Amino acid sequence: MNQTRLLLACAASVIALSSAARAADAELLVFDWAGWEIDGVLTDYVAKHGEKPTYSFFGDDDEAFQKVSSGFRADVAHPCVASLPRYRDAGLIEPWDVSRIPEFANISPRLLDSELIRDDQGLWFIPTDYAYTAIAYNTDSVPAEDVASLSVFTDPKYAGRISLPDSSDDVWSLAFLATGTTDWDNVSDEKFTEAANWLREAHKNVRAYWSDPSEMSQLMATGEVQVAWSWNDGVALLAAEGFPIGFQRSPAEGVATWFCGYVNLKDQPGSEDKAYDFINSLLAPTSAAPLLAELGYAHSSDAAMATISADDLKAAFVDPVTTTLLAQTPTTAEFRERMINEFELIKSGF
Repeated sequence: MNQTRLLLACAASVIALSSAARAADAELLVFDWAGWEIDGVLTDYVAKHGEKPTYSFFGDDDEAFQKVSSGFRADVAHPCVASLPRYRDAGLIEPWDVSRIPEFANISPRLLDSELIRDDQGLWFIPTDYAYTAIAYNTDSVPAEDVASLSVFTDPKYAGRISLPDSSDDVWSLAFLATGTTDWDNVSDEKFTEAANWLREAHKNVRAYWSDPSEMSQLMATGEVQVAWSWNDGVALLAAEGFPIGFQRSPAEGVATWFCGYVNLKDQPGSEDKAYDFINSLLAPTSAAPLLAELGYAHSSDAAMATISADDLKAAFVDPVTTTLLAQTPTTAEFRERMINEFELIKSGF
């Protein structure tokens, strides 16, 4: 593997993340995850308008919501569905006009099965991508039996050699699964405390909390980290460079699954027409292959996914799994605040 090339790619991604915006089409500002400025999902948009939208990037859902709720103005934003209630409760978004989105009919129905997403007022969220959070590990140095359980994250053998996401949704999905909770709706105080105590034990082993997939990839590429709780895209980056990376999606306790999409921000400064052109470009079936190749994510459209072979899905770790799944579904504002506050205490050593 060319580690120099990988480290340079990671550094470039971090620079992109730290930039306030990536300027292009001034009439559309997309507030998105770092790494989402993918040529292949913008083909139709660029063909029509001659250039990409302008992008501003964020590292996690909490950061994104805080920025938008503090007055940052963009045209569309890309939260994961667990954060959707916050945008609705704060009055930051307005419904999409489905009649202007031809590919909407091909979105998998299971990704729309919530009144928070679609109700009698309209469609509040357009699902575009989904994947998993599971155990990434160095196959050269970590035996497969060590990652057969989420207990690897509290194993003293890996003290100072693990990395967890700096994201409340992701670390709590791990802690709940590890302590036997597979649905985070209506979690009792007792189960929350049990999960928090487990997370405190895992914190003792943490080398670093990663803020974006490129950081996680760099930590593994340098050998500082052997095991990480990871999304698909960090694994995809390492695999593309020939790094000995494994992605355990069937530990005894299960793994997490999530999906993300776009919201239509109120009082947007740019072009509403271009916002719809952007969404239609992303939902096109031709977007599935580059989305999988660049980030390791599955596309929300059944028609788009039908263009990908079963072997390619398996190679990218987005083929169906039979293990227990904790779905990172929308949570109440109160529960989310509790998770965020407790996680901050744990990171601080309390």
